[in-house]
Amino acid sequence: MQKNTILFVVCSAFTIFVWYYFFTPPQPEPQQKQTQAVEQTQTSAPIANANAKNDLKKEGASVSQEDGIFEEETVNVETSLYKATLSNRGASVISWSVKEKNGQWIDLVLPQAAPVMSNFPGSNYKIVSKSNDKIVFEHISPQGWKIVKTYTLSADSNMHNLNIALSKINKDALLPQIELEWGPGLGTDEKEQKENISVTRAIAFTAVKPGKVKKLKKDSVTASLYRWAAIDNRYFLAAFIPEKSIEFDQIIPARQDKKRPYSITISANSPKENESKEYSINFYLGPKGYTYLKTYNLGLEKTVDFGFFGFLGKAAFSILNFLQNLTGNYGWAIIILTLIIQVLLLPLSLKSYKAMAAMKRVQPMIKEIQDKFKENPQRLQAEMMNLYKSQKVNPLGGCLPMLLQLPIFWAFFTMLRNAYELRNEAWILWVKDLSAADQFMSFGFFNLNLLPLIMGLGMFFQQKMTTAVSDPTQRRIMYIMPIIFTFMFWTFPAGLVLYWLTNSVCSMIMQFVIMKKQTPAVKAAK
Repeated sequence: MQKNTILFVVCSAFTIFVWYYFFTPPQPEPQQKQTQAVEQTQTSAPIANANAKNDLKKEGASVSQEDGIFEEETVNVETSLYKATLSNRGASVISWSVKEKNGQWIDLVLPQAAPVMSNFPGSNYKIVSKSNDKIVFEHISPQGWKIVKTYTLSADSNMHNLNIALSKINKDALLPQIELEWGPGLGTDEKEQKENISVTRAIAFTAVKPGKVKKLKKDSVTASLYRWAAIDNRYFLAAFIPEKSIEFDQIIPARQDKKRPYSITISANSPKENESKEYSINFYLGPKGYTYLKTYNLGLEKTVDFGFFGFLGKAAFSILNFLQNLTGNYGWAIIILTLIIQVLLLPLSLKSYKAMAAMKRVQPMIKEIQDKFKENPQRLQAEMMNLYKSQKVNPLGGCLPMLLQLPIFWAFFTMLRNAYELRNEAWILWVKDLSAADQFMSFGFFNLNLLPLIMGLGMFFQQKMTTAVSDPTQRRIMYIMPIIFTFMFWTFPAGLVLYWLTNSVCSMIMQFVIMKKQTPAVKAAK
């Protein structure tokens, strides 16, 4: 049984370790700092047309003399939720920063991706009108067609609208195909940069009810089968939501290699030869707050990953928000919710701890039998079974309750790892952000994270209290587990560590009480 227990713990630790450590790729180039927006139109130096020509050829347009060299103009908009910079080059978005609770600005447009949402990127658009809630761009091609792009921006929401109108000036003109692209990648803050590539996804939400989020890899998919397409990472989302998905043809994910993030393109159906065309597409640019996204009733909240046991994670999240409203602090809400879970699992936990205590109680007799019949495996097995029967000990009693608890613990673990609501939320003293490592103090490049250290020490004493292993090698393995867990949790968000620490303290208290009640005397073996 003891070997089974060790195997269970080692496998659980190994699974967590592999998932959160080895699948994290090398750190990408750091994101450039966001520049301050100015509430006016700016003029920059002339732009060379070499890249513009290539871009236009790729988009199927041509270059006029007007498009050869021109001055780039930008329009800046700032509200309490976001600040954006749009350019007349392709009527595109150069930067789009969202404001977090701590006042920090996060630019969702990575430097290597800018500009995004452009059409015919080298084209010189005219800024027809501009305000904080509407910006209109216009471009007339030498072939004789006109494109008007109208950004309608919301001041108190992260959902906006882009209207693209194509019309002919020359009756013989052919209307071009329209595409919108985001990426490659999606911005995040500095502390999430290391993992950003591994958690950045190209996704789409199926139109057939009940809708579900589908990860896109290499192949394009039919746009009309999906309600929206998006790029997301752990905490942020950029989504294109066509008002009429049937007007769009394909959703195309792209990735240069595994060291670079995904981009996504949504392309419209080619307009008929003799008609004007208008497209309306809503777009969401902002955080992945589950409760906030749910208000849009578009399935955007399903981008929040609650893991394999998602239904349990969502239930825990709802209770966590309720407790936060009562306490005003997510840290205390995590502790209270952990205690509630401990109470709900108390019957299983008691069975597990009693079985462990019983196994520890009979260890001297197990050791005696192992020494006596080590040369006779069959007799050894028979004597062990007689011992378990006479002492009323179940060798699997400590493993099975732990296995049944695992889905709940894993769901809670995943929920805390991905909940945007915990970002920039403080607990007490030095814990200023429950979504990041607590960083008690720094010594050069080394950060001393106190919560994982306390958690590791608690696990060590817990192992010492309950370990019923007589074999020295197995005992050493059991004592190594706290070191492994401390190492794994060292850079994990403080909210996760606080949950695990609270869980360990509760377990220690219950085990101590049970050990005290157990009678140390052992009945004579029959």
